[in-house]
Amino acid sequence: MADQLADLDDAAVEQRLARLDELLSQLEQIPGATAALGLAAVQELTEVYGTALSRILAAAAGVPSLLAAFDSDELLRNLMVLHGLHPLPVTDRVNRALDQVRPYLHSHGGDVTLLAVADGVARVAFTGHCDGCTSSASTMQAVIRDAVLGVAPELDRVEAEPARAPAHPAPVIPIEALLRRPAGTR
Repeated sequence: MADQLADLDDAAVEQRLARLDELLSQLEQIPGATAALGLAAVQELTEVYGTALSRILAAAAGVPSLLAAFDSDELLRNLMVLHGLHPLPVTDRVNRALDQVRPYLHSHGGDVTLLAVADGVARVAFTGHCDGCTSSASTMQAVIRDAVLGVAPELDRVEAEPARAPAHPAPVIPIEALLRRPAGTR
């Protein structure tokens, strides 16, 4: 059984999670003690698995490459967050996600800065613009939202200040000034 579970790809895991949600919904619909007992059993099992995951992370604490491998797996990352065990603070994970999307943003003349993470919300500020892109703000927001929520699923949302051009545009030198010779030269 363990070998079968280790070989599940992400699509198969998503199918199993959907099936689990369906079964839990059906269980919640059953009136009386049967539903309460079933949900209590699921809760206890979840706690046992959380404790086991905690022990695994404690054993891996001295091996940064192993912790990085755990963090790079979406399912393991989500389980660590679910159980409050993720070794990196949420702000570190959000900043890492922003670092990953910056090359895309820079290619469109934009950038992003994390302002704060509080009450389940990551607040970010945009700078710059998106050359030739009519939906630049919404495109940048979607890219950032997906990246942030992918590494910090415990957050409810990402709030963004709209993209804006730099406050002080580069000065323009009048053409006449380029054609004049400096005083004292021929």
